[in-house]
Amino acid sequence: MEAPSPIPLPKPTPPQQNPPSSPKPYKKSLFSSLIEAATLRSPSFKEDSYFISNLKSSERKSLQDLKSKLPTSLDPSSSSIWGISLLSTDDDRTDVVLLKFLRARDFRVSDALSMLLKCLAWRKDFGADTVLDEDLGFKELEGVVAYMHAHDREGHPVCYNAYGVFKDKEMYERIFGDEEKLKRFLRWRVQVLERGVNVLQFKPGGVNSIIQVTDLKDMPKRELRVASNQILSLFQDNYPEMVARKVFINVPWYFSMLYSMFSPFLTQRTKSKFVIAKEGNVAETLYKFIRPEDVPVQYGGLSRPDDMQAGPPKPASEFTVKGGEKVNLEIDGIEGGATITWDIVVGGWDLDYSAEFVPAAEGSYTIAIEKTRRIAPNEEPVHNSYTSKEAGKMVLSIDNTASRRRKVAAYRYFVRKQST
Repeated sequence: MEAPSPIPLPKPTPPQQNPPSSPKPYKKSLFSSLIEAATLRSPSFKEDSYFISNLKSSERKSLQDLKSKLPTSLDPSSSSIWGISLLSTDDDRTDVVLLKFLRARDFRVSDALSMLLKCLAWRKDFGADTVLDEDLGFKELEGVVAYMHAHDREGHPVCYNAYGVFKDKEMYERIFGDEEKLKRFLRWRVQVLERGVNVLQFKPGGVNSIIQVTDLKDMPKRELRVASNQILSLFQDNYPEMVARKVFINVPWYFSMLYSMFSPFLTQRTKSKFVIAKEGNVAETLYKFIRPEDVPVQYGGLSRPDDMQAGPPKPASEFTVKGGEKVNLEIDGIEGGATITWDIVVGGWDLDYSAEFVPAAEGSYTIAIEKTRRIAPNEEPVHNSYTSKEAGKMVLSIDNTASRRRKVAAYRYFVRKQST
């Protein structure tokens, strides 16, 4: 067995790609084809910058045509959306909003205008402008079913969705038991989305869309069919081009059936934004778009709900652990009396972890801070601290020698020196 390889701190090591495996002949299932198609489509999608100079001449003409029709088409009492006037002639935000509706209808002016007018009518009837101020009585779903949490690497707000809790029949009946309950849930779901839209910049080159992460684990597909279809239809009709990327995680074997059910409600442009991550590949997929310190702990990241209230999180360093490899993370230069606090996580864990303090003085004994233990796949990040009595270094060991699978990982640490 090779000796453990130390990793110098504090430089982060960017995530690496999986090494190519030997191809094996197989017959593609519909499930495999969908995953491959979504994976191939996602890199080709490029988010629009909304700079007028980047538009084709035909697209600029469509924008001007739409703006010229608005004064005679809009009700003066409903001539703004998300706090942005649709009749302004010198506000870049107006152009961004109008371009969203135009792109949703392939720059067909009459179709985009019709979509915009229907959206304004829906917002007025639904009361979308005041929904953020309402208490809809879904405290038990906050931070569980649908919630905004941190940002991706490009600054997009991230909305997480997880409907696995509704496999509980009692919970399902309590939330979706009748039409009135379903309407209230849809209103709450709009409220969550409006929170994300509320922090968008609506300016050329700015952050103009969100990232959606949908956890399909334990999702009761049949029971949620009506609610899911209504959510998809409502969002696609009234929030055009508001999602930069849709990441599906913990994708089950029956994804093909879900896809067939949702596909009629999705545009080709929406499908091009899909990213698929099967169970066991969640952290590696999310790290491509979201930094580990911003990924929730339940998905292999370092972010806990309470962390968001304490300001921007301390950046984490990323590294990978190859199959059959043991990695030591060495934190040098710890002074006597200093307290070191560390967080460490490995996507999908299922490996051995330990921590020890190695004194700098010759003849001193190594101190086992955390004895070697096997960490389960779904366990949360390690969070621990140690106050040293003498100068030395901390060594965090990640032993993946029993597995052939490469894993992504992240860590961070804080050192507080002894006060004088």
